[in-house]
Amino acid sequence: MASPIGNITLRPIQAEDDTEIEMLHRWVTHPKTAFWLMQDCTVEQVRQEYQRIAAHRHHEAFLGLVEGRPGFLAERYDPRYVELAGLYEPENGDVGMHFLCAPGRTPVHGFTRAVITAVLAWIFTDPDALRVVVEPDVANTAVHALNAAVGFQVVGRITKPEKEALLSVCTWHAFQSATAALPTVPALPHRGTAE
Repeated sequence: MASPIGNITLRPIQAEDDTEIEMLHRWVTHPKTAFWLMQDCTVEQVRQEYQRIAAHRHHEAFLGLVEGRPGFLAERYDPRYVELAGLYEPENGDVGMHFLCAPGRTPVHGFTRAVITAVLAWIFTDPDALRVVVEPDVANTAVHALNAAVGFQVVGRITKPEKEALLSVCTWHAFQSATAALPTVPALPHRGTAE
């Protein structure tokens, strides 16, 4: 998928690959990724987490590649069973999403926005995905602004065991409206009129 930062592809995380897990460990324990909530994890704990996700029926984890080089993590999950089960009223077509950009690299203007846009476009290529649901920490103001820029609307605060979160949703139509001026967002299946 083309983007302002180069071609973006996603593939499943390879939890058995020591080099990949060591790289992910550096990412998730970096001071800039404190909101990922894995700061104190060992390399083996990171491996076990991604093995657990790989074995889960309703949760998937992917490595995002930019021009073939690792650049971000993305997770897709069914919020009826993972992360938000019992904490909100799910709708048909809801898909949960997490993403994390690799920390410590030379800053690239627009990188994070390009990543979230690509991840949402990738999720919405599934015609059954009607709404993306996220639950960032209420203190993560940078991601709240980013979410708003790509079409998310805040539903309200929810209390999770590990954090106070700001439940937000992005419909296909809201995403299309927010990113309509971006020439690199792929054409997506038509979903009817906005409600």
